[in-house]
Amino acid sequence: MFRIALILYIIFICLAGCSNLESRTNEQPLARVEDKYLYPSDIQYIFPSDLSGNDSLLILQNFVDKWIKKQLLLQKAELNLTDEQKDVTQQIDEYRSSLLIFKYEQSLIKQKLDTIISEQEVVEYYTENSTNFILVNNIVKAVFIKLPVDAPNLNRIRQLYRSDREEDIQQLESYCYQYADKYDYFEDQWISFESILEEIPQEIPNQERFLRYNPYIEQQDSTFRYFVYIRDYRLSSTEAPLEYVTERIKSIILNKRKVQFINDLENNIYNDALQKGSFDTY
Repeated sequence: MFRIALILYIIFICLAGCSNLESRTNEQPLARVEDKYLYPSDIQYIFPSDLSGNDSLLILQNFVDKWIKKQLLLQKAELNLTDEQKDVTQQIDEYRSSLLIFKYEQSLIKQKLDTIISEQEVVEYYTENSTNFILVNNIVKAVFIKLPVDAPNLNRIRQLYRSDREEDIQQLESYCYQYADKYDYFEDQWISFESILEEIPQEIPNQERFLRYNPYIEQQDSTFRYFVYIRDYRLSSTEAPLEYVTERIKSIILNKRKVQFINDLENNIYNDALQKGSFDTY
C-alpha cells in the first residue's frame, strides 16, 4: 500500500509540473543503488501530459528499472576499467566543442541562409542530373472512384469518369460528392500505382503490361464498385518526371547550400584570424 501511495504521489507531482521542491532531503527516494538515489524531482519530465494512471505506473516502473541497471553498469565500469580508460576528459571536451560549433552553425544558417529555391534552379538541376532520379516503382496520374453497388446511374458514371472534358469532370465531382464512398482525382499529381491497387479487391499481377494496354480498371465486390481511369503513367526503372521529384530536388539544393555556407563560414573565420594574427603554426 505504501508503494502504491508513493507512486500515485509521484505521478501527481510530476503531472502537476512541480519543479520547486524545497530540497532533496525532503523527498522520499524512489530507488537506491549503493550511495546513488533517484528522487521524484529527477523524473518529472518523463510523463506525457495526457496519459492514464496505468500508463503512468508502467512508465515509472520502466524508468526506475533502467536507472537501476544504468547505475549498476556504471559501478562495474568504475571498478573494472583502468584509470587511463576512465579518463574521458578529452572525449567530453571534443563533444562539447562539436556541440557548440554545431549550435553556432545552425543558428547562423537559420538567420542568414537563403532558403528560397526558384523553379529555374529546380529545372536546371533536374536537367543536369535526371539520370539520378530513376523510379523504383510504377507511378500514375489517375481518377479513383469507390461507389456502393446500389449507386444510381452507373452507365452515366462510366461515361463521365473516362472523359477529359471540364464539364464532365464537374458533373462527376458533383455525383461523387453525393454517392461515392471515396473519390480521388489525381490529374496533376503523380502517385504510386501500388497505392491504387491496395484500394481494389482483385490483384493485377503484371503491372507494367497492364499499364501499357489498359487505361481503365472496373472491379466489384459484394459491397462496392471500383472505377479507375489512368490518365498517364511512368514505369519503374525509367527517369522520374520532374513534378514527382521537385521537392526532393529542393531538399538536395538546400542541403548543398548549407554545406557551402558552412565551408564559407569556416574559411572566412580562418582568413580573418590569419589577417589579425590570431594564431600561429610552429
